[in-house]
Amino acid sequence: MKSFNRTLLIIDDEANHRMMIQAILEEEKWFITEANSAEAALDIIKKNYPDLPDVILVDMRMGGMSGLDFLYVLKETYEEYIPVILLTAYANIDSAVATMKQGAFDYLTKPTDNDSLILSLNKAYEFKSLKDENRKLKQEINTNTPCKLVGTSAGIQQIQSYVEQVAPSDATVLIFGESGTGKELVAEGIHSASNRSKNAFIKVNCAALPADLLESELFGYEKGAFTGAIKKKPGRFQLANKGTLFLDEIGEIQMSLQAKLLRALQEHVIEPLGGISPIPVDIRIIAATNKDLKLAVAEGTFREDLYYRLNVLKIIIPPLREHLEDLALLVNHLTIKIAKRNNRNITTIENSFIDYLAQHSWPGNVRELENVLERAIIFAQNGVLSKKLLEEQKFFPKIGTEKIKTSQENVYQNTSENSNSNRANNTIIVNGENNAENNSLLASTEKDLLLETLRVNLGHREKTAQTLGICRRTLQYKLKKYGLTRYHLQ
Repeated sequence: MKSFNRTLLIIDDEANHRMMIQAILEEEKWFITEANSAEAALDIIKKNYPDLPDVILVDMRMGGMSGLDFLYVLKETYEEYIPVILLTAYANIDSAVATMKQGAFDYLTKPTDNDSLILSLNKAYEFKSLKDENRKLKQEINTNTPCKLVGTSAGIQQIQSYVEQVAPSDATVLIFGESGTGKELVAEGIHSASNRSKNAFIKVNCAALPADLLESELFGYEKGAFTGAIKKKPGRFQLANKGTLFLDEIGEIQMSLQAKLLRALQEHVIEPLGGISPIPVDIRIIAATNKDLKLAVAEGTFREDLYYRLNVLKIIIPPLREHLEDLALLVNHLTIKIAKRNNRNITTIENSFIDYLAQHSWPGNVRELENVLERAIIFAQNGVLSKKLLEEQKFFPKIGTEKIKTSQENVYQNTSENSNSNRANNTIIVNGENNAENNSLLASTEKDLLLETLRVNLGHREKTAQTLGICRRTLQYKLKKYGLTRYHLQ
């Protein structure tokens, strides 16, 4: 007995042509519904809503409403995406262009070529499935967690859970993470789930302005406070009153401004430039950095009292290379967004495309991934994202040449007084750039662990990855990093 898991609506005023298409698709496991006009098809869709067909095949020219008119009404009536393939016996360039501009998925000519029809329908169904998967993911993210980080890995789920826990409080949050990991998304998630969500979420990039301009942006100024201050201007603290102030790249703030920031955090008052009276403010502070602030304190470039004032609740976002099991979801999610933004129609994402992306170390994290995907989508031929496309466009240096950091290298260094407690917790704390001796020790330890785990699992990579608590792709990179890709049991 056949299992029909795909639904197709055929709209054609020629009964013989509908029968021919059914014969072509007899072995393709499509559940087929027919309509002899666009008007009849719209009635069928309305009657069965919300159960919509996966793909619609419609003739361009029929008595009554045309195929293009049907496509327009369908898009205006239903928010859900349904790929529509248009058929015509009168093929020309103008009609093909008009079809694609209207939003058709594909354009085929009569008499229909069997292979072309099957290929087009399969691509349409795959793309519909991709859209549905991303819509479900988006709904799940929106309903189950305020944090918009995409992923189902343990690390991302832990962050999403932590955001829900800390959001209702008014405690200051410090978010650590490399550039491009999504620190701002986490901050927005905390604000949206907080009691302050109906009030302002104000963002300040502390690295974008010199100290004197940053001070006036944060605290505002009175008229005549300095040359050019022709009128009073409220600062970001005042604009965020009753809401949340997000201080991005807090590690870049100058020492001269840190004392004033500390007072504002401690006493909940600010003093605008040129002002004579303190102004009370009621805000929540969320700060983010890609720097090791503990090290900055030790070096004398960041105030210790400010660090502790900021570091009440801490969230560490893992780099992309440490949760590559989320890569496919991220690619699907970003592809839909980017394709829509660039008016591109991506129908297929090949597995080889994902696998090739997974070999890169992603120093720029999700931001770099989005950049690569945008270029790939623009250069994609026939709506297909493939490994060949990435290789031809040379998006990356030769795979394997870039340094892949370990999770331990990405943990922020603690000073010596905390080293004993770190060892007790089995946490290796190093500075990934400045401590070559520790990095060498880490690499040796990690390599030994990989070898031992491989031996215990008799060389089975899937079991080895499960034992280590990492995804298979991450295991492959680490094996390649240490020259173990040809590993055999001794």
